Amino acid sequence: MSAALAHAILPNGAVLPVDRRQSATALQVQRGVRRLYSELGHVTIPEFSLANGRRADVIALCPAGRLTIIEIKSSVADFRADRKWPEYREYCDRFYFAIPETLSTTLTPDEAGLIVADAFGAAILRDPEEHPLSGARRKAVTLRFAHNAARMLHALADPGAIREGVL
Repeated sequence: MSAALAHAILPNGAVLPVDRRQSATALQVQRGVRRLYSELGHVTIPEFSLANGRRADVIALCPAGRLTIIEIKSSVADFRADRKWPEYREYCDRFYFAIPETLSTTLTPDEAGLIVADAFGAAILRDPEEHPLSGARRKAVTLRFAHNAARMLHALADPGAIREGVL
């Protein structure tokens, strides 16, 4: 893994550690996906825990409040081993798979969107049908998004808070 992907360095010089559960390829795809959504005016959080216990690879929130979950698949084996993806749909308005350009685009189901990404950017190849969330579910997921984002900012401002059990 390159040094640039080992940590996210923020404009103020603060360093946000990367979750080490992902492969180097998955981290590169994640970076490209997050860059794409930033260009689209969305904000994103990686490794987002859902109320059902699942963890979305990336969740994006657009200015209008719509939520998108992006599940990253870095290999054929990774895709074939994962059958939990339908469980994410009840927590977003749109669901995409993101893959590196080395994977076949025919692996993903047609009902999901498809993004091809590398460490420098991404392209949406197929949009999924929207399945709008109910108001109550949207509020719950958006509040969880806000709390996660605030927790990350707190950890950057006060890294010792994590070790001391404050966060």
